[in-house]
Amino acid sequence: MPAVESSGRWRDPAEAVLLPVLALLGALLAFGVFVWLSGQSALEAWKLLFLGAFGDSFSWQNTLQRAAPLMLTALAVALPAQAGLTVIGGEGALVLGALAAAALPYAFPALAGTGGTAVMLLVGAMAGAAWVALAGWLRQGRGVNETISSLLLAYLAIAVFKHLVEGPLRDPASLNKPSTRPVAETLRIGGMPWDGVPTDVHWGLAWGVGLCVAAGIWLSFTASGFAMRVVGGNLRTARGVGLPALALILLACGLGGAAAGLAGAIEVMAVHTSANASLIAGLGYTGILVAFVARHNPWAIPPVAILFGGFGAAGSLLQRRLGLPDASVLVLQGFAFVLILAAEAGRGRLLAARAAKAKATQPPATGSSNEPVAVAMPAIPT
Repeated sequence: MPAVESSGRWRDPAEAVLLPVLALLGALLAFGVFVWLSGQSALEAWKLLFLGAFGDSFSWQNTLQRAAPLMLTALAVALPAQAGLTVIGGEGALVLGALAAAALPYAFPALAGTGGTAVMLLVGAMAGAAWVALAGWLRQGRGVNETISSLLLAYLAIAVFKHLVEGPLRDPASLNKPSTRPVAETLRIGGMPWDGVPTDVHWGLAWGVGLCVAAGIWLSFTASGFAMRVVGGNLRTARGVGLPALALILLACGLGGAAAGLAGAIEVMAVHTSANASLIAGLGYTGILVAFVARHNPWAIPPVAILFGGFGAAGSLLQRRLGLPDASVLVLQGFAFVLILAAEAGRGRLLAARAAKAKATQPPATGSSNEPVAVAMPAIPT
């Protein structure tokens, strides 16, 4: 028995890593077939994917800049998943966080310096937290499926964003592309230095990595993190032992939404310098894929986000060298998403089959109600 238990302890983590890796390899293979059917070389496409993502310093900077918001939007999926919820509304939290950060200088023109930057980041995070927490409250308070509600709330957030950016908050100077007024220079987030020289990689990357590490530590080494995982594992048991399930679910959704809202605020203050339609680029939806590939493990999110940031960075190189549309990398992401879901479904069935087999081979307990129990009767004197 000890050998079997040891094998099981090693087998489950190995499968958890191996299945996503195989799914990604399968997605690359399917993408190669797609490129071949388009009349181009699959080998050349795979080569350009690597070069566009990690080939030189410029590619690395582009990749890391794209990976920064993906880490935060992936947390918007991974943290609620720890409480047993499937929330896919990170896109809505991101655009509302961006809108809140861009709109704040309208109400407080005196904002400036590091303090003003911190306030804008905080307001963006609060906007995202409130939006995703609403989906958690609808799930627990009204029984509304959180997957559907968070998706619909994302569409509503995008509609509000477009209305305000193209209407009351529109900068009159933005003629062809409606946007808010540019964020003042003193409020912007600069690039991280390398050898004393600022790079294109903004400080949002440090925020993303830091929050992923902090979330992993919290879930693994604190009582509230353990309680969160208990709620996600079995809600009935959590309630039975007196855990505040509703509060923990709202906390998970709020923290996840805050991460996505922070991503939107950082995109405004470090990349776009204003709120405009370029922010609605699917970063929240790509974060769903990153979270699933990382199996909702915050510590695994940064490397997965860098990988998918690299896929996005390689799109322009595929366009220049092979004549493929820049959005062709979305086909690769689509293949990856489908295969990841298939791998998860297959693993779930495999685990269920193993559990059933283990239950069938387990010897019945002595004195079970399913078997007669022999009782020694005392001799009756004659």
